[in-house]
Amino acid sequence: MSRVPKHPHFDAWRIFRILSEFVDGFESMADTQPSVSFFGSARTSAEDPYYQLAVETSKKIASRGFSIITGGGPGIMEAANKGAKEAGGRSCGLSINLPFEDEDNPYIDPKYSLHFRYFFVRKVMFVRYAQAFVVLPGGLGTLDELFESLTLIQTKKIKPFPIFLMGKEYWRGLLEWLKNETLQRGHIAEQDFDLFCLTDDPDEVVEKIEEHYKSAGEVPTFDLNS
Repeated sequence: MSRVPKHPHFDAWRIFRILSEFVDGFESMADTQPSVSFFGSARTSAEDPYYQLAVETSKKIASRGFSIITGGGPGIMEAANKGAKEAGGRSCGLSINLPFEDEDNPYIDPKYSLHFRYFFVRKVMFVRYAQAFVVLPGGLGTLDELFESLTLIQTKKIKPFPIFLMGKEYWRGLLEWLKNETLQRGHIAEQDFDLFCLTDDPDEVVEKIEEHYKSAGEVPTFDLNS
């Protein structure tokens, strides 16, 4: 099947739709600072220990004055938004139509409920307004967000910020593969493992996020002037 647009000017007109998503996102998210983005599987049930971990961690972070940003769907995203609501914090959802995310979870503030057509615009919002990423067990989408953020930091395209992998048992196999294969073959460097923190302790996450934010000030993670 050909992927060439039927109309010769189709891609040119698409630019306006893309720009409108950026404008809506920037205007809606401007007063969410400081913020922390949460990632994880949409398929995680409320009975799963990782769901409970996301609620607890999000609640502690939100109680320190940070907005919580998620992809707006169920599972881990719902858990993070729930924690923010329970703490009385700002609860943001950046949703997109996906097979496992048919509708927004009920814990998002209407003011901060955004809907996107394009993944790449949505990703900019996650990075632009986050002082940290908290990544819990998830699938391809979660891995995509994780490795893109690591790549942006590694290549100095964005300012460094804390990335926490929560769920030691879940991530252990991936980290062993990275060390035994990619590191041993010289595809990454030893210091790349310093770009993230593996922990199951919500208090450690909260303290390190607050420490980073205080030391970095209010400088955006994603510098649009660079």
